[in-house]
Amino acid sequence: MALIKSLKGNQPKFGKDCFLAENATVIGEVIMGNQCSVWYNAVVRGDVNSVEIGDAVNIQDQVMIHCTYQKAFTKIGNHVSIGHRAIIHGCEIQDHVLIGMGAIVMDGVVVEEGSVVAAGAVVLENTVVEKGSIYAGVPAKKVKTVSPELMQDEVKRISEAYITYSSWYK
Repeated sequence: MALIKSLKGNQPKFGKDCFLAENATVIGEVIMGNQCSVWYNAVVRGDVNSVEIGDAVNIQDQVMIHCTYQKAFTKIGNHVSIGHRAIIHGCEIQDHVLIGMGAIVMDGVVVEEGSVVAAGAVVLENTVVEKGSIYAGVPAKKVKTVSPELMQDEVKRISEAYITYSSWYK
């Protein structure tokens, strides 16, 4: 069973039909929507500020989601996929976004709807990832626009696939 820990009077809250891997950790002021999944060794830490997660979000293996005390909370929209070993810290990720494996998204960042942060990218503090853009590199910069094919074949496909995958574990 996942480690779900209350802290300072804040108990994590979960929507319907969520999957938490046995060694996932969710702590404190965390609100998670419906059909979300938190995979193996992933950590969602709402200890120093709040973490709000929408519906149909998949938080893949070894992801770290955190925030900054008295400065930056974390907000994640709907139908977001966060790839293995990514770090999401004190930022806003809007709907229909793909965060690639090993990416780092720092405090004050806004990843606008329909965007992709490439694997291994480092999105520096207070960057705005423009709607429908792909950002890559260190530091991350816009490299191109998300095509309709990429949106359908990757962003939406991955989000929907993880709902299916999580059903295998329930």
